[in-house]
Amino acid sequence: MTKPPPPGRRTLLRLAGLAPWAMATRGAHAQAPLARPALPQCRAGTLHLTIDTGWGREAEMIAAALQRREVRATLFLANEPTARGDTSLGPAWAGFWRARAAEGHAFASHTWRHWYFTGDVGHDRVRYANRRGKGDEVLDAAALRAELSRPIEALRAIAPEARVLPLWRAPGGRTTPNALRLAAAAGFHHQGWSANGFLGDELNSTTYPNDRLLAQALARVRDGEVLLMHWGVRSRREPFGLVVEDLLAGLQAKGYCFAPLPAQGA
Repeated sequence: MTKPPPPGRRTLLRLAGLAPWAMATRGAHAQAPLARPALPQCRAGTLHLTIDTGWGREAEMIAAALQRREVRATLFLANEPTARGDTSLGPAWAGFWRARAAEGHAFASHTWRHWYFTGDVGHDRVRYANRRGKGDEVLDAAALRAELSRPIEALRAIAPEARVLPLWRAPGGRTTPNALRLAAAAGFHHQGWSANGFLGDELNSTTYPNDRLLAQALARVRDGEVLLMHWGVRSRREPFGLVVEDLLAGLQAKGYCFAPLPAQGA
């Protein structure tokens, strides 16, 4: 007998008596049962969903949507401030990352402090600046290697079995020739996102409400895209996490499958 489709996200939240964004503060160990994806065949192609740490406000909501749709992503880790008042690689998040590793997501570095690379210094150093203007440093090869390695070391302490890729993503996508070269020498290949893969969750939600971003992604995404989003963005008033499951379901209905990035990047 054919099973009825699972209740929608908004219905589940209403039955639970929760505002949609309240799911982001639920216990990090809670896991929903996996459902079969609507279209397991990849007739339209394969997409690579990547998620940067961000504010973390919708983390549990997004993680639950990934489970229900059986989507495996690549998670870029940095130790950023979160909506809980802590940092994303602090002790309170250990259960969250351990659960994602158990689900089969891949991981990569997003730097430890999530500062910006603002310019090269000579031929073998790079300037690394706090994005809020609270200081900067000049990193040599050893310091850059440490900055990229530290989030992975933190993950290994939490989830030794996690699948880690030799990739990194510069905060804001801002790189310099020295940063790329020094990172490559340390074993890290830079991974950006594709032109149509920017999902827009960092944009002002007054100008770019969720419905607009959802329609735009469903219309523009093509085979092989590297999609970029976050576990929540502090400045966005309408949480993008509210439409993530609609986005995943819509892309699967168009015949797309999802897979973590390959080790060499895409």
